Amino acid sequence: MTFAQPDTSAWTPPDPHDGRRTPRPTKARAAAVAACVVLGMGLIGGAAAGSWLTGDAGADDSRTTFATAGELWHGVPVDALFPPTVQGEGAGPGGTDRTWTRIAVAPDSGCADAFDPLLRKALAPVGCLRLLRATYTDATRSNVTTVGLLFTKTDAAAMTALRARFAKDGLDRRTDLMPRPYAAEDTVAAGFGDDQRASWTISVLTDVPVVVYAVSGFADGRTVTDPQAAADAMKPGATTAPAQSGLGHEAKGLADRIERGLRKTAASATEQPS
Repeated sequence: MTFAQPDTSAWTPPDPHDGRRTPRPTKARAAAVAACVVLGMGLIGGAAAGSWLTGDAGADDSRTTFATAGELWHGVPVDALFPPTVQGEGAGPGGTDRTWTRIAVAPDSGCADAFDPLLRKALAPVGCLRLLRATYTDATRSNVTTVGLLFTKTDAAAMTALRARFAKDGLDRRTDLMPRPYAAEDTVAAGFGDDQRASWTISVLTDVPVVVYAVSGFADGRTVTDPQAAADAMKPGATTAPAQSGLGHEAKGLADRIERGLRKTAASATEQPS
């Protein structure tokens, strides 16, 4: 950066001194000035301290909620995480309402067989503490959807990094990185296997150590040759089978509501008794 040089071609002398002295400040004036300074510093310090305390409290609350949520898998009734019935107002194509009924809950487990190999590898940095899954069907019993809660072993920073990677690389839309369904015997989802997966969604949360996902398909066990991520199947004008059948909305709508319930449960578990 270049600064302008001062103009020294002309010099103007200062105004002549009129001989009068500037009066010294009296003790009263000095005391008043000092009081103002002290008061001002107190106000500034108090405001800063208040903001620090508020910030610390917020951070503490976030850390507490994060830690508490990580323990929900073994301390909360299954109905709180996977309600027997889930209402999806406006969750269907064109804003239609949906109702999902739970037909099976898988025993809590590890993650070895729950994801396609590449997805399991992508999720490996956050670890797998426990996996909870349930399968639902729609009101017509023509669609089935498995929703899962992967409780991780990591902290908020690692969850944030994983979320960023999923967004940057589009890992939640790749057909070689899909969650697997839970096909429960003696239910309409008995034939819901890998080849029946039609649409799916994956959400890496950062306020709780959980990855929420859902995968949907047809209840009649038909094979789907062109599965499509929910985010794409829900776009206007999409013409794939998952899009036309609304299976993208099924996966996304159910996953969103299970996610909301998880956050609500975590917040309630964190609240201090009055």
